[in-house]
Amino acid sequence: MNYDTTLFKKDLEELHIDLTHKQIDQFIHYYELLIQWNEVMNLTAITDFEEVMKKHFIDSISLIKAYDVHQNISLIDVGTGAGFPGLALKIAYPNLQVTLLDSLNKRISFLQNVIDELELDGVTAIHGRAEDFAKSDKLREKFDICVSRAVANLTTLSEYCLPFVKVDGTFISYKSEKIEEEKTEADHAIGILGGKVQNQVSFTLPNSDIYRNLFVIEKVKNTPIKYPRKAGLPSKEPIK
Repeated sequence: MNYDTTLFKKDLEELHIDLTHKQIDQFIHYYELLIQWNEVMNLTAITDFEEVMKKHFIDSISLIKAYDVHQNISLIDVGTGAGFPGLALKIAYPNLQVTLLDSLNKRISFLQNVIDELELDGVTAIHGRAEDFAKSDKLREKFDICVSRAVANLTTLSEYCLPFVKVDGTFISYKSEKIEEEKTEADHAIGILGGKVQNQVSFTLPNSDIYRNLFVIEKVKNTPIKYPRKAGLPSKEPIK
């Protein structure tokens, strides 16, 4: 099919992101695979081409507003779902070494299919829970940056994500709403987990009124070994 990428290119221009024809084709192929697999499993409620390009792809790579993703760094996306933001970031910034972590094996099968179809190197899709893999010596405190667009409050997300981040690394949470109250409530837990609030970048997605918030947390010391706690506890009993 022929897709009108005019708006997508305009959005990229506003973010000062310069993609090759190959990368744009990869995003289109990613979209096609997303729609194809979405017919047999629940990956996204958004299926319109322009909406997916903006609300999933542009939203994912808007990380550039808060972090220099051009560097050769390691990134883990916790609760990646259909690959947002991690896989979209990999396409836009091939230099990244990306790990995609999700608890549902069907989604990992989809992600592996996209990785294979797009012939992407330096990206790994892992089936598992953050509570388990953050305890593993292979992944604990191994990443320069952890990102997550998962729906959970900041206290819970920090417990899932900060254990993956190296000291001096960064955890960035994507939020779609104003989170001043949530931020205040999470401050204490973030400190316990070895983090420190560094920045909060608020903006609207290009050519839209869609509000976004990138919450930037610096890892200033090692996370105590007891975190993350066993499955379910970070969400049922958030750190206070």
